[in-house]
Amino acid sequence: MSRMDRPKGLEEFRFVGDKRTQIVYDLDNCTESDAVADLLEAEAFATFGPDALPEARNRGYSLCRTCISEV
Repeated sequence: MSRMDRPKGLEEFRFVGDKRTQIVYDLDNCTESDAVADLLEAEAFATFGPDALPEARNRGYSLCRTCISEV
């Protein structure tokens, strides 16, 4: 599995959520580049503070099935 390059404007974030599906992508461990590109194009993404999987889960997001988080 190769590391996905972080999209422009989101270089500082590891976890990016899809507001439409409540799925969170771990950009350090994601292979769904098409899904993330679609998310950014639709401008339907959320970032989290702190930028952590537990925070995304607290907001009701589930980790993408293809993302293998080390957290």
